[in-house]
Amino acid sequence: MPTPTIEELEALVGRPLPGGTYTVEPWRMWLTNDVVGAPQRTDGVAHPMFCYYGAMAGMGLTIEEMFTLCSASADDGPMFGESDLQQIRPLQIGTTYTVRGEITSAVRKQGARTGTFDIVGFRLEVVAPDGEVSGVVTNSFVYPRRSA
Repeated sequence: MPTPTIEELEALVGRPLPGGTYTVEPWRMWLTNDVVGAPQRTDGVAHPMFCYYGAMAGMGLTIEEMFTLCSASADDGPMFGESDLQQIRPLQIGTTYTVRGEITSAVRKQGARTGTFDIVGFRLEVVAPDGEVSGVVTNSFVYPRRSA
């Protein structure tokens, strides 16, 4: 895939992501707690990781579609950059949340050994049925550019 110009990449900033919904399924909650060694809760509160899982699953794009949006593919070797998770209030098991988000940054950098690469950041909000934001996930992907 051809390397985008920095102007093309910067034009993505502010672009909304399709978004969608995510339901914290009881069986997934049980499996997650089992895998991470967390106690099985009976109060209906989901493990904090579900804020991240829900945001990523409900953003409305697959990871490969996100790569394509940024003029890359998995074959180019993109890497996960940074992640920040802010859980404002606990997610509830069995509840369906709305996910909305947008691309928040696009930066081109040049490394002495790594060459040219782009870092594209995006922010996802996990919104409860009452309209209140329950969590915010901010991530970035690093895209190596072989011909920039």
